[in-house]
Parts: sequence; structure tokens; C-alpha cells
Amino acid sequence: MRVAIETLGSRGDVQPYVALALALLARGHDVQLAAPAQFQGFVERHHIPYVALPGEFLTLLDTPEGKAAIAGGKGFSGGLKLLKHIRPMMMQLFDREWQAVESFAPAIIVYHPKSLVSPWMATALRIPHVLASPVPGLTPTKAFPSPLLPFSSLGPFNRLSHIVALKAVDLLFRRDLKAWRKRVFGTSADRPAPPAGTIYAFSPAILPKPDDWGLDTLVSGYWFLDEPDWTPDPALAHFLDDGPAPVFFGFGSMPGLNPEALTGLILQALTMTGKRGVLARGGGAISTGLAGGPMFFLDSAPHDRLLPRMSAIVHHGGAGTTAAGLRAGLPTQIIPFFGDQPFWGRRVAELGAGPSPLERASLTAETLAKALTALEDPMMRIRAQSLSDAIKTDPGAGAAVDFLERRVASAQ
Repeated sequence: MRVAIETLGSRGDVQPYVALALALLARGHDVQLAAPAQFQGFVERHHIPYVALPGEFLTLLDTPEGKAAIAGGKGFSGGLKLLKHIRPMMMQLFDREWQAVESFAPAIIVYHPKSLVSPWMATALRIPHVLASPVPGLTPTKAFPSPLLPFSSLGPFNRLSHIVALKAVDLLFRRDLKAWRKRVFGTSADRPAPPAGTIYAFSPAILPKPDDWGLDTLVSGYWFLDEPDWTPDPALAHFLDDGPAPVFFGFGSMPGLNPEALTGLILQALTMTGKRGVLARGGGAISTGLAGGPMFFLDSAPHDRLLPRMSAIVHHGGAGTTAAGLRAGLPTQIIPFFGDQPFWGRRVAELGAGPSPLERASLTAETLAKALTALEDPMMRIRAQSLSDAIKTDPGAGAAVDFLERRVASAQ
């Protein structure tokens, strides 16, 4: 089976698909993974056939306007503010994805929801396509509202909220997709072929599969990419061994307008509570200017190796970091920036594995110190460990491969 995997976004949008690609390769299938150019070294280090997609979308996040949009946004408003910059990049991206897929001649396309052109490519090639996402919201349900919206429940309007949100996204890019299809395929058809199925790469222990999702929708469990050969460098190893387990602070690929201020708040909160912290610099939300005392700075480290050495975790609420923290059994405090992050923050609190999300705009050393103290709650720790035990039993990427094999077989 030849599988083309299309994904776009930051590290959290790429790493799960690397894990899926490895599971497919281990099963004897041929794989081509297309992802932003910034991740070429990361993907190729795992010996996965790779196609570099234009990286301007990620570069945009590092511009002053990009940082301001993300830092000042809530939900998906940050992305909307950047839409005028994103639109001119779309045609080049669509062309590159099509060139890669057409030359590979796959039997199926598996795609991240940001790969808007994937359903149309599959339709043109007369092959099945499967939507694969680490985030819900792409299959309407009455169980919870769309993660694009800042509500924990809309009651009888939950299902409608998904439909409205999906239509809104479709409207944003309909014109671009139509122009591209007409140029490349000579068609102005309004709809691609329906997907052969949908896979959600999160744990049913964190978000159970709703009763109104059918057999064509799989909740597989997370797709973890472990790094068993990693060991901490001597400085980090010394810090970890030289006191009680620290709190991990990391905001992934999120940029920051004032990283010095956020880092200063973290230092004050650690000092007020007598705790230690490991701070991952990531995309720039955390400053590199302060060091020493109760804090240790690192550029990156594999979550599967580092987080079990931590006592708790404070992060932005990305799906991947949320998964890693809960797999490690860590009580979790989420400070969301945008996108689906508020959704995961609410979900962690609902599950009893962490306090309610903190508002980034109004964050103070005092509120952060209070949150660090709340993370010591024994029941919160028990609940986080219970979720960890459940996550570790999920079949994950293996179940996704089984699903894809069945979908290709049924399409033949």
C-alpha cells in the first residue's frame, strides 16, 4: 500500500504524522510524508521519504505582525488576523502538494485538516482519502461544541456549532481552491469525493468517542514518537539530580511579544512557592536572558524522556504537549494562546487533572504561584496518573494503520 501523508503547521502538527509514517513503514507499506521545509531534518532523521512544502506559513509566525496576532488572539482569531498574508501563499502550497502526490502515485492520501487540497487531489486520482487529526471538531456531534468556539457546552446546539464552524472555514478558502482546481484540473466542481473515513489521534480516555460517530470514524489513541536513546546532557542531569522534581514550563512553537516578562513571572512564581522549574524556550514565548537559581533553560528535549522526571507541567495547551504531559501522569496547568488550546485546557480541568485554564493576558506571578500550589493536590495527581494508565493502553498508530488497510481494501 502506497500512502501519501500531507501535514502542515508547527511541530505539534508534524510529529504525530512521523509516528504514523513509522508505523506504516514497519508494516511494510510505502510512505511519502509532505510537511513544511523547516522539518526536513527532523523527518529525514527517522528515515522517512519526505517532500518539503513551502515554509512561509511558519516563518510568518516569527514576524512582528505574526507574533502580535497570536499573542493578542483568542480561539482562531489569531489565524484570521493573518489571513491577508496567508492567501498569497496558497497557490504555491497547493501546487507543491499536487506535484508530490502525483509523482508518488499513492493508493490513499492521509491528511491533516490544514491540507485543504488533499480531498481534491484524491478525487482527481480516483483514490480514497482519510482525514487524520489530533484535534476533534471535524465530525459534527452533539457531545460537545466545536473546539473553534470558546464554550464548554452549547447544549442542543452543540452539533450545529460544528456544522457552522466547518462551513465558515470552507467559505474562507473556497475561492482559492476553486481557482486552483480550474487552473490545474480544468474543473469547477463544488465538492470533492467524500472521505473514506476519519481518524482522531487522541485518547478516548481524554475525549471518548461520541455515540453519534459511526464506524467510519476512529478514535485511535495518541500517536507518540518516542526517543529511547536520548539522555540529558551533564548540566541538565545535574540540575535534575540536585533537588526535588521540577515543574516543566513549555509553550511549544508559540511566539511571544514579551518573553522576558513571562519568564520573569515564572521566576517570581517559583520563588514564591519554593519550587524549581525546567523551561523550554521553544518558539520564543520564554526568554533566554535569565538563568540560574531555581530555573534551568533548555532548547528542546523529547517529552517521553524528560517529563517523567517532572512533578507537574505548565504549557500552552497544544494537543501534543497535552498528550505528553498526561501520559507522564503530570498534573497540568494550561495557559492557552489560540486555536484548540482553550479546548484542551477546559478538558483537562473537566477531567480533574489540572486547574481551570489561566488567561495569558491577565497572568500575574501571584496567580501562577497559586496554580503551582494547586497542582500539588493529591486527588489531582491521582487523576492524572489514572489518565496516564489509560493512555498507555491505547493502540495508537497501530490502530490507525489497521483502519487505513481496511479502507484501501474496501475501495479496491
